[in-house]
Amino acid sequence: MATEATATTEAIDTSKIKPVNPPHRLLMAPGPVNVDPRVLTAMSKPTVGQFDPYMFKVMGEVQAMFRTIFKTSNRQTMVVDGTSRSAIEAALVSVLAPGDPVLVCCAGRFGMLLKEIAERCGADVHVIERPWGEVFTLSEIEAAIKEVRPKLVATVQGDTSTTMCQPLEGLGDICHRYGALLYTDATASLVGNDMQADAWGLDIVTTGMQKCLGGPSGSAPITVSDRAVEVINERRSIEAGVANAGEIAPDADRIHSNYFDMAQIFDYWGPRHLNHHTEATHALYAVHEAARIICEEGIDNAIKRHELNGRAMGAAIEGMGLKLYGDQSHRMNDVVGVVIPDGVDDAAIRAQLLNDFSVEIASSFGPLKGTIWRIGVMGVNARKDAVLTCAAALGNVLERNGVKVSTDKGIEAALEVYGE
Repeated sequence: MATEATATTEAIDTSKIKPVNPPHRLLMAPGPVNVDPRVLTAMSKPTVGQFDPYMFKVMGEVQAMFRTIFKTSNRQTMVVDGTSRSAIEAALVSVLAPGDPVLVCCAGRFGMLLKEIAERCGADVHVIERPWGEVFTLSEIEAAIKEVRPKLVATVQGDTSTTMCQPLEGLGDICHRYGALLYTDATASLVGNDMQADAWGLDIVTTGMQKCLGGPSGSAPITVSDRAVEVINERRSIEAGVANAGEIAPDADRIHSNYFDMAQIFDYWGPRHLNHHTEATHALYAVHEAARIICEEGIDNAIKRHELNGRAMGAAIEGMGLKLYGDQSHRMNDVVGVVIPDGVDDAAIRAQLLNDFSVEIASSFGPLKGTIWRIGVMGVNARKDAVLTCAAALGNVLERNGVKVSTDKGIEAALEVYGE
């Protein structure tokens, strides 16, 4: 018997399906955000083959620009084809062999994700936890490292589920003192918050395009230190049919993924350009243009822009009479948490925002679901008119639903920030 979903699918006349025509939205959730028009234009450029000299030129420029953005000199700086999670998985599966001890710092949903991926790698996973909305001190991480003696310490810089930004400066030195590598998930924090891969001793950093970089989801930049490259290359293998005679053959400890094998991806992006997969040409064009926009602006200027607009959004929320979530001294520049007032229907408010104003904000996950709204001030949307539009729309909807807020005072507070 056909299910309802199957019956519905069979009823569609596929010869009359219309082209996609999505509505215009102001995406003020913590990703994806509106894609910069320059990036969309770049994606419409002609396709070239994966071994075309022009493709290699674009790949090389992408590597150079992301060294600037990550603030690193790492030779192995590139893009994993896939959403931001693809680079996370590539990093962990390429470093962690079954049984390897790993320490995961977990204070939100995305720390929990690192734990799950490490478990799927077969690693010996140890977790330290903080309540959602808090961050770790370096001393408590060091105490756990002393006890566990991990091969890798896994952290999240900016966890959008809580809006908190984990301090990292000094942690690399601590990890290296005990022989551990340091991995950081900067999916939602890179470009919106300071990130200094080399100065802070970060061995692997991954990010996504759909946040502060202002691109579409589907590509995941990564940078890997020489120290981490050495560890990954201990498990390096080359596919049959690609390897030259006498080159490294697979063994029992080889990386337990083909697609996410960073050693093979190094070879793909390196001078030999060994075939690994077919490069996502138009996604790479998007990465190139998004990175070019940031490099034109200057990475430090981009960080300041996110800080200014995030601060203005926070001022608007407090000016209305609403409460910000969490310790604001550790809040991400680019994500603002708003405590949902008592008695307010979270989903109904967000639906009215979307239906009446075409503005999207988000709730959260786990213990914070229905407790806070998360407003993203990211990428091309980290600008004055987007902040004021979102704040005014939210205030209007709340007022119409009987919530005592002062939208005018919120807008005035934001304007004061911009006027400083």
